[in-house]
Amino acid sequence: MKAIPDAISPQLLLQAVEQAFNSVLITDAQPAPHGPRILYANAAFCALSGYSTEELVGQTPRILQGPLTDRDVLDELRQCLRDGRFFHGSTVNYRKDGEPYWVEWNISPIRDAQGTVSHYVSVQRGFSELVAAQNTSQLLFEALAVSHDAVLITDENGVIEFANPAFEAMTGYAVAEVLGRTPAFLRSGEHDDAFYASLYESLRAGRPFHATFADRHRNGHIFHADQTISPVRGRDDNRTHFVSIIRDLTARVRHEQALRDAASLDVLTGLYNRRGGESLLERIYIGAREGGAPFGLILADIDHFKAINDTFGHPAGDRVLQRVGRLLRACVRATDGVVRWGGEEFMVILPHCELRAAMEQAERIRARIERTPQPEVGPITLSLGVAQLNAGETVASLIDRTDRALYEAKRQGRNRVCSAD
Repeated sequence: MKAIPDAISPQLLLQAVEQAFNSVLITDAQPAPHGPRILYANAAFCALSGYSTEELVGQTPRILQGPLTDRDVLDELRQCLRDGRFFHGSTVNYRKDGEPYWVEWNISPIRDAQGTVSHYVSVQRGFSELVAAQNTSQLLFEALAVSHDAVLITDENGVIEFANPAFEAMTGYAVAEVLGRTPAFLRSGEHDDAFYASLYESLRAGRPFHATFADRHRNGHIFHADQTISPVRGRDDNRTHFVSIIRDLTARVRHEQALRDAASLDVLTGLYNRRGGESLLERIYIGAREGGAPFGLILADIDHFKAINDTFGHPAGDRVLQRVGRLLRACVRATDGVVRWGGEEFMVILPHCELRAAMEQAERIRARIERTPQPEVGPITLSLGVAQLNAGETVASLIDRTDRALYEAKRQGRNRVCSAD
């Protein structure tokens, strides 16, 4: 047995054990069936278990066991004690008040001068808080895994460290594809520089950023998402990560767009109605003014339409309007706008189109309508007025000039194209 240095007295050793942070329990080596009896417990052990020293001495450590105590761990412990071997393990023990707690054991045999095991010393460490933290982490992981909202976690430099299955489903990218990248690969080009400048400014200032993002799916289509990006701070209050909670809004955005389209479309022809046409006209007007591009406008009116209704009935007149609408749509570019401006009057909006080209387009429309047979009512014709936006002109002035050109076409005998100039 190793001798105790003279500088360390038994009293000092006792004080060291008594004041130790870890729990210390000493038992004798009494064999089964009763097993070892507790001879000593330090203050840390009493605090951990809730028992006083007087309540522990003379008892077996079995008073600490309960329903959740792992029987396999106990069997291994008993086998080590029988073999006189060191034991290390962990399981659940119970406090005096019945509360379970996790404990890690190190139990060593103490031998006498003849080498016989006479006592056991157990050094224990409670780690219920650690287990609780691990359980909480596991619970959080499982919650994120089943969340319908996508969750993305990046480091302070924006490098992705975590993405949940909902992120995969929403974006089409597998987690393995995005780890180590920044979210920039999702950019669709729908947002301008000011949008991202606002985002970065908020995050640098430590503020959450919330907005509706238009991102690009792995397959190429754009999806819309409500996203909140929040900074995460460590114990020293320094920013360590960013967490993004992302909710797919694509279905809602499409529904809202459908409602807007429904409010902007003519029920009979499927073309823009007057409200939708005015909105489109304003957007193209602003683009033409800002970009300096030419902008043409056509107003067309079905000749003698009242006579068609009076002679063949309004249902027949409605079918004429529908066929004219389809023909107009077929005659123009995909970028042009076709509007049922009112009654039997139609508007064609021609961005990036000078007056000469607009006149040629109007003539093609007139000729196409004239030569297209109309069941029920026979041939029909259009009168058309054409104008180009002048420098400094308002939309109202442009429409007025185009309408006067249409009136002139009717005055000259109908089935013709007249220019506002």
